[in-house]
Order: sequence, then C-alpha cells, then structure tokens
Amino acid sequence: MSPSKKTPPVGTTPSANPAANPELDAMLARALGKGADEAAAVQAEGGPTEEALPEPVDPAQQRCGFVAIVGKPNVGKSTLLNALVGQKISITSRKAQTTRHRITGYRTVGANQFVFVDTPGFQTRHGNALNRALNKTVLGAVEDVDLILFVVEAGQFNQADAKVMDLLPANVPVVLLANKFDLVHRRGDLAPWLAEMQKRRAFAEFVPMSAKNTRDIQRLFSICEPYLPQQPWMHDPEELTDRSERFMASEMVREKLFRLTGDELPYTSTVVIDKFEQEGQLRRIAATIVVEREGHKGMVIGDKGEKLKRIGTEARQELEKLWDCKVFLELWVKVRSGWADDDARVRSFGYE
Repeated sequence: MSPSKKTPPVGTTPSANPAANPELDAMLARALGKGADEAAAVQAEGGPTEEALPEPVDPAQQRCGFVAIVGKPNVGKSTLLNALVGQKISITSRKAQTTRHRITGYRTVGANQFVFVDTPGFQTRHGNALNRALNKTVLGAVEDVDLILFVVEAGQFNQADAKVMDLLPANVPVVLLANKFDLVHRRGDLAPWLAEMQKRRAFAEFVPMSAKNTRDIQRLFSICEPYLPQQPWMHDPEELTDRSERFMASEMVREKLFRLTGDELPYTSTVVIDKFEQEGQLRRIAATIVVEREGHKGMVIGDKGEKLKRIGTEARQELEKLWDCKVFLELWVKVRSGWADDDARVRSFGYE
C-alpha cells in the first residue's frame, strides 16, 4: 500500500476491530482521519473558490497521463468524471447504462495534466449488439492507461463488481475508489471489508470518498499525480473534453429522456442528431429519439405531447447554460424495432 503522505485522511476514526489486519487497520485509520470537518468547512464557506487559469509550466516539469474510470453500472462514474473535470461533460441518471461512449475529460492542475476516461458500466446481464459494443469500449479503455480508478460503493462488493475487476489488466496500478462514502453509517465496518478486498487484489491505493465532496476530489488529484508519466501535456490546459457540441447535444437529450421517463422506457432508446447548425450565438438542432416499440413512442410523447415538450425544454435549457448561447431544439420520435440487437444499426447510431 502507499505511504500515508500519499493518502491524506478522510472521514472519522473507525472503532477497533480485533479481527482485522493491524496494517490494514492503521491504513484505514489514516484514510478516515479528518475529511468530515474539512467538508463542513467548505460548505460553510460557500463552496470552493473559482480556479485560476494555469500558470505556464516548463515542459520538462510537466506530467501527463491517462486515468480510466471503471466500474459496474450506477456506481457514480460519470458524476466522478464531471467533478474531476469541473464541468458536466458526461450525462447522469439512475437508469443503468446511461453512459454509452468512451468520454474523455481533461483537467490541468499545476504541472499535471490528467486525461480521464469515463467508460460505460460493464454489462453482464444482456448480450445484445448494443451491450457487446459497450463492453468492447470498456475493454479498449483499460488497455493502455497509466492508472485505473476502480469505482465501487463503499462497503459493497457483488458479482457485477467482481466481473469488472476480473477485466482489469495486471500490469496497470489500480486504485480502489470506495464511492458514496458519505452514505456509510458504521465506518468501522470498512476495516474488515477492506481486508477482504485486499485478498481479491493488491490495490495500489484505497480511497474512501464522495464524488460530490469538493475536498475529496482535490485529494484524489494528489493521489493520482505520482502515477502520471513525466512528459509534455497532450492538450491545451483550457480544453475540457474531446467530445463535440453535436455529441453533447445528443447526450443531453438522452439524459432528459431517461430522467423524465423513469424505468418505464427501456434503456435501449437512443438519440440521433439530424441537423446541427451554428449561426453566431445560436445553435439550431434537430434530433430524433429512437425507440424500439410503438408503445414506447407514446411514453416519450406523453399526453398531448407534454412529455416530449418537457424533454426538449430541459435539454435546451441545459445546453444554453453549457454553451452560453441560444439554442433552438426540435425533437422527433421514431420507432426502429430491434435496433439494439442489429450490429449494423448499432454502428450507424454511433456505437463502435
């Protein structure tokens, strides 16, 4: 495990656990030392101050590397990426498999440039063409990175987590990131849980945290820093992602679609951008929501078109906030039966 200076303490001191390994107990005590008071101080101060633009850094002193974020569906990977980048570039919802693409976000902190790669949650329940494409994306993302953040829920580990862990290459250091730590009520229970996790794999670091806690995010940067190779930055320090505005438009519509239809609409529904035009400070966008059945079309449109109107309004408002410009968004709904199990159509909709 890493020395204590690389893992500043977070949380509260756990109760003694005689069954746990003393070394793990000591490491857990270090990891759970403060944090709660620090987080409260940030909230009392009104949140973090605005980050200044990076100062010029001698290329010989620069570090830059790839950090993959992996885990089963719905463990908070996209929320973590957005917090690390400092802006929303990956959509979120409670529906499993919301993230369907390899989304890369950049963050330059001091002399270090982090290239974070968010991945779809590895799907083990269904083997259709869409899920095969998503799983291929996950496998490709972890092949050539400098560090892997393996995201699990703090104190939890099930078969879906184990299947993701089995995919991780042996030659890449892996950080066990215990997310949603703020929801753990008996933190002393983490000692035996951590001991069990260390039996499964020798993790390079153990990080209990909440992706919504600003101090935890800042601490994660310092933990990841030593794993970045010393090399010049790959991107302009003001850039945040490799994804286009056209892509972000389709994702934002899909996020609102999932959030406003709940569990009624199958996750296989998708969004295709038919037109994207820029006229000064105006974006004109036409998009099609693709569903698999006629009944699903009715769910999306809603009574007298109210559901579709709300999806469009909320997506437009978020895009205007993201781009700081006016957006005209037009939405249509079409049925494409069985598209998610058709390899050719899956590719035509932008899934590799």
